[in-house]
Amino acid sequence: METTWKPTTAGILGIIAGAIGVIFGLVVAVAGAIMGAILAAIVGAFVPFIGGAVAGAFAIPLILGMVAIVGGAYALKRRIWGLALAGAICAFFCVWFLGVLAIIFVIMGKDEFS
Repeated sequence: METTWKPTTAGILGIIAGAIGVIFGLVVAVAGAIMGAILAAIVGAFVPFIGGAVAGAFAIPLILGMVAIVGGAYALKRRIWGLALAGAICAFFCVWFLGVLAIIFVIMGKDEFS
């Protein structure tokens, strides 16, 4: 079986998109927690849950980014096609234009996976 550039490119794109998603999720989760603490100090004890809600909502890009990174690593190894595709799909939700390319390249390189 001939190895092509498609799974390698998909893996790199997935890892880049996943890293961006993880960084974005961390930055916004920390900012949300800080803003919630500031609002709780200003307004009073009635809204301390806002920071936790914002931090929790941005845990989603964190998780999607981690799955995209793992899927990208499996695409680079050319193992477990389903996980590589799941990672590419999660990469789509982190950075859509990188994710679209990753999905296309994983699908095109399906025959190279074991």
